[in-house]
Amino acid sequence: MGAAATVGAALPLVPGTAAEAAPWTPTDQPGRVFDVRRFGAKGDGVTIDSDAVNRAIDEAAKARPRSGGGPGGTVYFPAGTYACYSIRLKSNLALYLAQGATLLAAAPARGKGYDPAEPGAGNPYQDYAHSHWHNSLIWGEGLNDITICGPGGIDGDGLVGDSREADPGQGDKAIALKLCRNVTIRDITTLNGGGLAILLTGVDNVRVDNLVIDTGGDGINLDCCRNVRISGTTVNSPNADAIALKSSYALGEPRATENVTIDNCMVSGYDLGTLYNGTFKTTASYGRTGRIKLGTESNGGFKNIAVSNVIFEYCRGLALESVDGGLLEDVTISNITMRQVQMPIFMRLGSRMRGPAGARIGRLRRVNISDVIAYNADPRYPSAISGIPGHPIEDVRISNVRHNLTGGLTPGDVDQSPPENEGAYPEITMFGPLPAYGFFIRHAKGITLDNVEVRFEQRDTRPAYALRDVADADFHHNRADKVQGTPTFILDQVNDFTVTTSRPVPDTRLDHTVHKEL
Repeated sequence: MGAAATVGAALPLVPGTAAEAAPWTPTDQPGRVFDVRRFGAKGDGVTIDSDAVNRAIDEAAKARPRSGGGPGGTVYFPAGTYACYSIRLKSNLALYLAQGATLLAAAPARGKGYDPAEPGAGNPYQDYAHSHWHNSLIWGEGLNDITICGPGGIDGDGLVGDSREADPGQGDKAIALKLCRNVTIRDITTLNGGGLAILLTGVDNVRVDNLVIDTGGDGINLDCCRNVRISGTTVNSPNADAIALKSSYALGEPRATENVTIDNCMVSGYDLGTLYNGTFKTTASYGRTGRIKLGTESNGGFKNIAVSNVIFEYCRGLALESVDGGLLEDVTISNITMRQVQMPIFMRLGSRMRGPAGARIGRLRRVNISDVIAYNADPRYPSAISGIPGHPIEDVRISNVRHNLTGGLTPGDVDQSPPENEGAYPEITMFGPLPAYGFFIRHAKGITLDNVEVRFEQRDTRPAYALRDVADADFHHNRADKVQGTPTFILDQVNDFTVTTSRPVPDTRLDHTVHKEL
């Protein structure tokens, strides 16, 4: 199968993923299972089955078991391909896609299509896709106790992720939930999720487990969500973010995304569809997205975030961004491996301020990053920690890191005074190729690098570290490759700098320096 599934073909399970779990099956709740075929669904990949599915949902939501217990039931999809427009969830409900069952997003035709986009956020502070939910394959608003699960899959072939998203009848998301709680999404395989495969806005108490997503748009977006667990999930998204945490103004007020864990996952930028079909192809060494990001929308900020045991391949690296006035704080990231990435670590505090007037510039502080291997990274974009004048990034500790770039550049290949771009959209390319091959650190204080190795594969005559307007910087037990005659550190306007037991430079302590090369 190529980038898009064939209409009418069942979407098989990706080997080695959902089958490894111990899945729930409908027989666990006899008498509360509502087979969509009993309500008129054909499952032939041609007939539009969404009306039948929604009738099954209505009945399941009203169900009351004879033996007691709460309301609700399971809407069951046996093997088949169910071409659908919008499926409207209700509370106390599970959708179960059996092995061989595919929920196919149908293309609009003859005046029929997805539900109209509701009025939405009512403000211009986030893009269209993040401001509307109803124009999706599966959507719910103001609900509780929802599960979407099973070894089957979603084929979003009829969804769009471009300028057509606002056209009548079009759908641009596979799953969209707003202001819900107690949500589980488990075991599903999704191919082509539109502009956003999963958008959760203002959703609390969420479990996302054992998913496989291969899509041209964003994979998973958590916007203004609390208490979220993402685990065992693989997302391939060559043209957009794989897993993105946001805190936009979509709810009409700033609200933090907080208490989130992401663990035992993989993100990548392989060619679209090649994760799904198992060929894992890529036609570009660098330039794909496919990363984990906090931001860009950051009105409400990010708090208490833990990321661990994640693989990055052929994509961009970690991005931590606060540019709209929110606090980004108390983040821990550990046990990460990266290959063929751009900018392994990107931390940006900026002043885009896409939100109501009068908000203050945010803060980015108290971040721990440890036990990271980045190999064969793009030499143009090493790691960067960059605040703006008067607003430094604070209290960052990076430890036990092996940071390897392909190298091969010289100081003449890059701008020695990268632009500030204080109010610009934050992206790894925003400063151009950087004047260091290891870490570029600007407008920061309280920075510690402990047991960090920075290396290159090809001779690179840039310094390992470039520090500009930095206070309280401590480098301990670090190692860096060095070309004869090239400094390891270039320091400009740096206060309280210490380097100890680090090769190839001697122990050094500086209270203040306007310019110093070590």
